[in-house]
Amino acid sequence: MVTMSGIDYGKLNKRIVFTENDHRHAQLLVRLKHDGLRQSDFFRGLITAYIENDQRIVSYIDEIKTQSNSKKKLSRKLRDEGIVATKDLGFSEDQIEDIFDLIAEEHPEL
Repeated sequence: MVTMSGIDYGKLNKRIVFTENDHRHAQLLVRLKHDGLRQSDFFRGLITAYIENDQRIVSYIDEIKTQSNSKKKLSRKLRDEGIVATKDLGFSEDQIEDIFDLIAEEHPEL
């Protein structure tokens, strides 16, 4: 995506950094080696699943995010109803995404 300033934001690389204690880091490395994954592949996969609203990740995020139980329950209910509603319409995930893209183009202020 190129903006008016000429910066191609889709091509810029960013580092995502956080700290963890050495024991948990070692545990992660052992698990990754066992599963045949590199750290970068592991984290990129999680990020992709989160961005693409993969329900397996979204469900887990609901469990770990700091939120009251009533808000978690409502969030889960609304998400589940949304999934059922979109399946009832017979649209594929790609078609639904295209619809939202069209709405965003027509109404960028939303």
